[in-house]
Amino acid sequence: MASKCHYCKNHLSFSSKSASRYGSITNSLSSLAPAQVQRPAISATRSKIAVAVLCYINLLNYMERYTIAGVLLNIQNFFDINDSTAGLLQTVFICSFILLAPIFGYLGDRYNRKFIMIGGLSVWLVTATSSSFVTKTYFWFLVLMRALVGTGEASYSTIAPTIIGDLYSGAQRTVMISAFYIFIPVGSGLGYIAGSSIATLTGDWRWALRLTPILGTVGLILLIFLCPNPPRGAAETQGEGIVGQSTYLEDVKYLVKNKSFVWSSMGVTAMAFLTGALAFWTPTFLSRAQVTQGIRPPCTKEPCDTSDSYIFGAVTVVTGIIGVCLGSALSRCLRDKVPNADPLICAVGMLGSAPCLFMLIFLASTSIPATYVIIAIGETLLSLNWPILADILLYVVIPTKRASAEALQITVCHLLGDAGSPYLIGAISDAISVYKPDSYEWRFLSLKYSFLLCPFIGVLGGLFFLMTALYIAKDRRAVELLVEGKWAIFFQSCYILSFQNTKRNL
Repeated sequence: MASKCHYCKNHLSFSSKSASRYGSITNSLSSLAPAQVQRPAISATRSKIAVAVLCYINLLNYMERYTIAGVLLNIQNFFDINDSTAGLLQTVFICSFILLAPIFGYLGDRYNRKFIMIGGLSVWLVTATSSSFVTKTYFWFLVLMRALVGTGEASYSTIAPTIIGDLYSGAQRTVMISAFYIFIPVGSGLGYIAGSSIATLTGDWRWALRLTPILGTVGLILLIFLCPNPPRGAAETQGEGIVGQSTYLEDVKYLVKNKSFVWSSMGVTAMAFLTGALAFWTPTFLSRAQVTQGIRPPCTKEPCDTSDSYIFGAVTVVTGIIGVCLGSALSRCLRDKVPNADPLICAVGMLGSAPCLFMLIFLASTSIPATYVIIAIGETLLSLNWPILADILLYVVIPTKRASAEALQITVCHLLGDAGSPYLIGAISDAISVYKPDSYEWRFLSLKYSFLLCPFIGVLGGLFFLMTALYIAKDRRAVELLVEGKWAIFFQSCYILSFQNTKRNL
């Protein structure tokens, strides 16, 4: 019987409109057949522990990314650099991230995902620690180390969500993905708070860059001993797993023909542009606003007043938790009633944040408390999207291509989003401030006018998610048919062939 099923798996093929419309995805059932070695399902307790470890590392990833923004004023004074050069620190980090993500995506769909994450995080720990020993005459070394730090996040961000997707399905997956992505705003906010706090306590901003490597060492040990590498597609196939036999070019062709994936990726790109620009520049913008209003003196020597990093970090943490929980709850409540509820929620979040962004730009020059209220509303609306976006990718892409999908989405959204937005905002600010370079008021106004680009990007992102809503129900159903429907057909066909061959032998 086993030999006949093996014959069936390698030679029997089925075609369908739902499959062919996504290009070459290895329509033979070899791409959807179970691994020949049966693997036991991961226990519920071990799965929860694994998610907890992954969440902890995700928290550290985003703390590390925005710690440098929390001490940006100190860095600018220490190296005597302008806005565009300061923005370059974030740009090189994201650029290395997007260059390496496709490589890790390819490896993540084909090799042991746990070992890949361990390797990437090890590089991150070494380079993040090295960046904290930079001296005043070696700014280029800080730039280089920031670029190499992207290795860790490239390996982790492309693979970790797919592991959660293989541990859980349905409503449980939505909850666990929400738990994972809630640490994006929480980690970002804590990055500002931790960075500015340590810089203030020690009087040296470089100590702020040493916190996450210390905590990251603990995360690496936990990852090694507590995180499993579940079979791909285990959650949808009762622990059996799915084996893929396609080339990377076939994976890319499949993804670019998946309309829900394409449009949602464009929406993610707009969101990345906004969050990258605002996260990097908002504390500095608010600090300059207060100098203009006479609330505080300008910073001329270290340590600078980093109270805006504290407040902005705290607001980011609170609004992130509220937004992610609210987005996840809305998704679970509406998904069964409205098939395209997920992208519609994302569209509301993006479109609703646009007027908030516009108002905060002009309120900053008159009322800092009112500006923080608007920031809180805008960040809550943007945070609605974090758990939903990950869930969309997991259910519109078949299991054997999810790491590649994560990598391709990461590459596009960061390449066109937050890789360039901090530098672009800084460059526009520098171009405007050149008319009055010695005026503190003009330095604030130049950054203010450069921020005007953000509301328009928010509206554009909302339109992309509305386009996603047109296709998502059909694309999700296509994946369900491929993974579940053909799974049943496969075993039925194996049984029929085996019965016919046994009959002939008799």
